Order: sequence, then C-alpha cells, then structure tokens
Amino acid sequence: MSQQNLLVELFVEELPPKALKKLGEAFAGVLAEQLKAQGLAAADSVTTAFASPRRLAAHITHVAAKAADRAVQQKLMPVSVGLDAAGNATPALLKKLAALGADASAVAGLKRAPDGKAEALFYDSVVNGATLDVGLQKALEESLAKLPIPKVMTYQLETDCELPGWSSVHFVRPAHGVIALHGSSVVPLKVLGLKSGNTTLGHRFEAAKPVVTIEHADAYADTLRRDGAVIASFAERRAEIVRQLAAAADQVGHGVRPIEDEALLDEVTALVERPNVLICAFETQFLGVPQECLILTMKANQKYFPLLDAAGKLTHQFLVVSNISPADASAVIGGNERVVRPRLADAKFFFDQDRKKTLASRVEGLGKVVYHNKLGTQGERVERVRAIAQAIAQAIAAQLGDATLVAQADLAAQLAKTDLVTDMVGEFPELQGTMGRYYALNDGLPEAVADAIEDHYKPRFAGDTLPRGTVGVVVALADKLETLTGMFGIGNLPTGDKDPFALRRHALGVVRLLIENQLPLALGTLLQSAVPAFGDKISDASGALADFIYDRLAGSLREQGFSAQEVDAVLALRPERLSDVAQRLEAVRAFAKLPEAAALAAANKRVSNILKKAGEVDAHVSPVLLKEAAEQALFAALQATAPQAKAQFDAGDYTASLQTLAALRAPVDAFFEGVMVNAEELDLRLNRLGLLKTLHDAMNRVADLSRLAS
Repeated sequence: MSQQNLLVELFVEELPPKALKKLGEAFAGVLAEQLKAQGLAAADSVTTAFASPRRLAAHITHVAAKAADRAVQQKLMPVSVGLDAAGNATPALLKKLAALGADASAVAGLKRAPDGKAEALFYDSVVNGATLDVGLQKALEESLAKLPIPKVMTYQLETDCELPGWSSVHFVRPAHGVIALHGSSVVPLKVLGLKSGNTTLGHRFEAAKPVVTIEHADAYADTLRRDGAVIASFAERRAEIVRQLAAAADQVGHGVRPIEDEALLDEVTALVERPNVLICAFETQFLGVPQECLILTMKANQKYFPLLDAAGKLTHQFLVVSNISPADASAVIGGNERVVRPRLADAKFFFDQDRKKTLASRVEGLGKVVYHNKLGTQGERVERVRAIAQAIAQAIAAQLGDATLVAQADLAAQLAKTDLVTDMVGEFPELQGTMGRYYALNDGLPEAVADAIEDHYKPRFAGDTLPRGTVGVVVALADKLETLTGMFGIGNLPTGDKDPFALRRHALGVVRLLIENQLPLALGTLLQSAVPAFGDKISDASGALADFIYDRLAGSLREQGFSAQEVDAVLALRPERLSDVAQRLEAVRAFAKLPEAAALAAANKRVSNILKKAGEVDAHVSPVLLKEAAEQALFAALQATAPQAKAQFDAGDYTASLQTLAALRAPVDAFFEGVMVNAEELDLRLNRLGLLKTLHDAMNRVADLSRLAS
C-alpha cells in the first residue's frame, strides 16, 4: 500500500507564549501516536513538530492512504450456551453473530477452543483498515482534545444561517485554517468548524505573498520561510535567536554576554515568527540601582535580554528580539528604549524611597501582614524564627567558639522578612532577600548579617547554592524549621502534587543544610526545640515531621545513586546526625563487597526475628552459663572484636568498624549450627538471648545489616 509523508497545520490567533512549546510537542506527539495506533503511520515514522505564535503543525513520514486489513478472532460464548444438544445454533448465538454483521451461515466456520475449564466458540473475521480521511479526522480530534491548554476560549463561528454566530467553539484561541496534505493531496477534514485545504497565512507584515500555498507536505517549512517569512520550527527559531544574541553581544564588546535564562528564551521564541535581534541602550545613571532590579524588570516586563560584562556586571545596553526586520531599525530601537526607561525609573524611585527607612524601623510593620490565619502575622513568625535561630546558634557557637554568632543570627532573623514591606519587593516579590541585603548594607549592618538576610531563603530549589556563612546557615535552618513545624502542627500537610507551602522543598533544604555544612546537631532535638516557639498555636507533630524529613532524605539519597537496600539499612536506625549519613552509606557499600557480608546480613535478619519474638531482652551474658563450645567461641569473638569496632564507630570510622565485625562470620555460623537458642532451661535460654542481643547491638551501630539480606 502506497505511503507518503503527511502534513497537518492548524492556523490560529496568537497562542499563549509560555505554553507554546508544550502545545507544539503535544499536538504532533498525540497525532502521530493516534495514526500509528490505527495502522496508518509506520512504526518507524518520524514526527517533526512545528510551533510558531500562530500555528501548530506536524510532519509525519510514512503514512498510508489506507491501513492494512486486520484478521481478528473474537470470543463469542461457551459452546454449551451457543449450541444445543443437536449442535445447532441457539438464539443467543445467532443474536451475537448478527451484532457482528454475520448470519447463520457463519456458524459452520466457528472455531472451538479451550477457554479455562470450558470450551468456547470463536469467530474469525477481517476488519477493514481505516482510510486516511477517517483515521486522520479521529487522530486530529484526539490531539486537540489532549492539548495541555492553560485556559480555553469560547468563540462563535460564522455560519450561513439566518442567525449568524449561533455555533460555539471551545479552543485555546480562535482557529482560522487547517492544512491536511498527504504528499500533494488534500485530505478532507473538518475540525473546529473549518474545512481542510493547502493554504495558510505567513508573517503579519513581512510575508512575500498574502496567502501561502503549500504544494507538498515536504515543502511546508521551506515554503513558509520563503513565501511567508516564518520560521515554523520552534527549535530552529530558538537556535537562530541564540545565534543572533551571541553575535550582537560580540558586536557590543569583548567578553559581553546576554543574560542566561532558558525560560525567557523559550517565551521570546514563542512571541516571534522570524527573529531579528537589535541592540538598545538606557542611561547609565540607572546602573546605580541594584542590577537584580534592572535585570528583573527588563526580563519580566519587556522580555529583553540584559547584557553583562566579563565580570558579570550589568551594562547599560540590552538586546531586543524583534518580530520585524525593517531596513532602518532606528524607530524600533528608539521605541524599545523609550518603553524601558519608565520601568527603570520606577525601579530607581523604589530603591531611593526604600533607603530612606532602615530595616529595623520596618519590623513593626510586619505585625500588620498576615502570614496564616492559624499561625498569625509575619511579625509573630519573625519572633518564632528568632527563638529557633537562637537555640541553633547557641548549639553551634558552643562548638565553634564563635562569640558573635548568637547575636548576629538573632539580628539577621529579626530583619530577614522586613524587605517584604518595601516598595521594591512589593513590586517585584522575586527580589525578597536580595533587596534585604542591599538595604542592610545601606544601614551599615555587618556583612555577615546582610548576607544572611539574602541567603536565609536558600536553597530555593534543587541544585541551588547554600548560604555563604554560618549566620546565614543558622537563619535559613531556623526559617525552614519554623515553616515545617508550624504547618505540621496545624495539620497543613502536602497531598499528592499539592504543596502550597513548599514543605517538601523546605525538608530537603533542612537535609542539605545539616549534611553539607556538617552541622553537629541531632535532628530529633532540633525538631523538638522548634515547638515551644509556637506556644499553644500548634500541636507537637515533631514525630510525623521527622518521618517526613527522613522520607525526603531517602529519596534524595536514591537519586544520588545509593541503592534502596543501602539507604534502607542506614535510615532504619534513624541516625540523629544527618551529617553522618553519607559516611554510613559508604561504609555499608564497602561492607556489602566483603565475602562475609551476605552470611552476616542473613544472620542478622535471623537474630532480629528471634529477638522480636522474645520481647524485652537484656544484653547481658553470664560466661558460666555458656555450655556449648560454639556459644563460648562466639562470646570470645565478641569480646575480642566488639570493643575495637565500637572505638572505630565512636571515632567516626564506620567502614573500619564494619570490617572489624566481619570477623564474626565464622563463630556466628557455628553458633546457629550447634546451639539451640530456645533451650528448655530458662537461665540458658535467657543467657543465649542476651548473647544474641549483645551481638545485635554490636553489629548494627552503623546500619541495620539485616536490611541487606536478599
């Protein structure tokens, strides 16, 4: 059956730019998937997605005009139901055949085959393959139905009726044309009230022809570029923007580069049909404003690409991705420079006004900002963060000998949220913390405090940097613990993919702060110390919160390449100091490679089960009650190895501790071969259980080795 390449284009009004990339991928992906499912597209068909501001399209190779017919065998019913005692068809069988388009003449051709305990009748038939016009209609409707549309519009179709506009259509944007070409032939379709053809429209202003005719499915991209001045491919258009941005930056000066922002690049790609990058500039006086403010207003409000010098400092020039390419671009450049000036002036005004008040003078204003209806205001929240930060700082300062840490952490915690009530952060919430640092330095506060005000939000996302100083680490930890403790205390927990207070991210932040800074803090103590700061506003949910944090830690460790068995073995002991977890995991990994590991893991599992059934067991052994040679040998081996293993454990050398204990394999094996633990004599039984408890305690300080048993 002949195969040709297929092109489908849906021409619409301007699509939402932030969703365009996903819309284009989904449109082409579902279309190809549906055609393959119907047997119209080959298994090795190649799909190319196109997406521009005003079109979604797909080019699919090796598409047949008609799918191959398929042989189908269908189970009808048990033989006892379909045939009577004489072997004639029953009314039930005839009715079933009629439903399938067959009559009594088909009875003789039915097949019998076992079906479980009974024998059943099967009907063989041939299903005609779908034709492309029918199959593509179905595939296109399915593709449109599954588009990840952010918000659906309702619009009216023009009709030939006496009452025009009576028919409503629901789609992301009003659609104005459909192309469906199989090779050079139009496939007749009707979707969204439109009939398919082979024409589309190009660039609004720069198309060479008012109507662009696509002669062949394979000529789509080239024809649209030549006659319509449109680069249809999202990826190709994006690459062209990247190329032009780099070339323009080189033109400005050596070492100058555009800001890197993948989301901005995708959005701008979705706004233009044929990009043209232009160099613009603003007055250098605005460079006195923190560059984060200027960069954000240019990116967020105007979709411009600020230019940075070789040192990463903002220059007074920026790049615009225009959708038109006039011979004289001065009007376009001048227009963009005029548009950006008021934005930068606003940023300068906010910055100048904010600096007229100190951060300390804004603390009172936080009492008027509601944080949560059950947890009070931001002012109350700040006091809780201060209390938690003081407790953490005191614990760390005692070990570091840092006399200023407690006072600086307290001051940073008190001022950390004050920039929330500034004009700049009110306009640009993304700058919270960043502006706090600038204002703190303006107030003459120590750099460590200023850094902590900015850094206390870190890590904001996976892979983000951690606070750059100890003060920042303390306040960041306190801030995250306040959020977690408060939300768990009022029962406001994440459900499914909903996590409005980012508790999962905060939990991972706590994990990273403790581990990567090697903080000598016990997790349980830390969580308990945060509860009193809330008074009677919450219930103590520190146990559930600890479970939540260990669960986040387990997921993070698995992502880092540790096996589920290794992670389970270490976290089963709920190590209080998370900073030890990585060393424990490495020790377990090294232990698992030893020839004794499998036998000792299995023995540990056996010991755990015995002790669990025995209930409370005292780890005490009376040597005079050791009757059997095997139990005497095990006791002697424990006496020889356990003290050394404990000393290595206490010194933090977990790998050496487990390797020392590997010497117990032979006496442990001999014990289980030659000693009956549950002896009839009570004193012997309790002594042997005590010996096993002593063994269990010695073996499972680093990890629960029984979890390594397969």
